[in-house]
Amino acid sequence: MQSLQHKASEWSGIALDDAFAIDDTNLFQKLGLQTFVNLSTNFYNRVYGDEEEWFRSIFAGSQKEDAIQNQYEFFVQRMGGPPLFSQRRGHPALIGRHRPFPVTHQAAERWLHHMQQALDSTPDIDDDSKTKMMNFFRHTAYFLVAGDELKNQNQQIPCKHAVGRDGRNGS
Repeated sequence: MQSLQHKASEWSGIALDDAFAIDDTNLFQKLGLQTFVNLSTNFYNRVYGDEEEWFRSIFAGSQKEDAIQNQYEFFVQRMGGPPLFSQRRGHPALIGRHRPFPVTHQAAERWLHHMQQALDSTPDIDDDSKTKMMNFFRHTAYFLVAGDELKNQNQQIPCKHAVGRDGRNGS
C-alpha cells in the first residue's frame, strides 16, 4: 500500500519538500493572527455562499463562526503560532476530524478553489507566503482524500500535517 503522504504528493502534484516549506518560515510571526482570521473568514464566506449545493451540504452541520475559528486556530498553530487549536479542541487529528465528510477529489478541488480565491483576496499575505501556504493546502487536501479511502478500515494514521518535520506543532 502506498503511504498517504505519497498518494497526497502524487494526486496533488506537490512534493513533500514543497508541501512542508511552511516550516522554513514562521508564517504566524510574519503575518500575524489577524491575517489568519481574515483568511479563514474570507474562505468560509465563499464556502457557505458556494453555488454548488453538494459542496455547501458538506458544511451544513457546522456553524460558520465555529468553522472559521477552528480553521484559523489550526492554521496559526500549524504555521508557527501558539497551540490555539489543541488547547481548545485537542490534537488536530485531521483525518479523524474529517472522517464524517465526503473528502473526494471533487470536494478537494472545490475547497482548493475557494482557498486560492481567499488567499488571492487577503491583502496582507505576500506572494511567497501564498505559494507556500497553497502548496501545503493542496497537499493536505489530497492527504485527506487519501485518508478518506481508509474510512472502513480501523487504522490509526499518524498525521504529519499536524506537526512539523521536527515533530513539534510547526513551531
